[in-house]
Amino acid sequence: MTVIALLSVAPVVEGSMAGEVAKAVEALDDFDVSYETNPMGTVIEADDIEELMAAATAAHRAVDGDRVSTVLKIDDKRTRTEPASEKVEAVERELGRPARSDAGNEEGGGGTNADGEDGGTD
Repeated sequence: MTVIALLSVAPVVEGSMAGEVAKAVEALDDFDVSYETNPMGTVIEADDIEELMAAATAAHRAVDGDRVSTVLKIDDKRTRTEPASEKVEAVERELGRPARSDAGNEEGGGGTNADGEDGGTD
């Protein structure tokens, strides 16, 4: 069985959230999960729902602030094991190319970073 989730944890504050987001991501290291952070959140994989929920709870609690916003979307495949990478590969097979545009994806290119600020190279 594989449980995959998209987790987004952030304090409700003005300005940069990168430091607090880093605390949430670092909290995941104490659990038997694999993860990858992207501009919209962190994809987490675990063998069971209990481990995933414990990791998500720890990430939520790691963020300081009077108000913390957490979003957790779970895909709990109970009858087979399929890592997140296989889901992306299936889409790329259908597309016949990588599942991203060429614009803004060059090394050091644009986009936004974890604290919502422009990630450009200006």
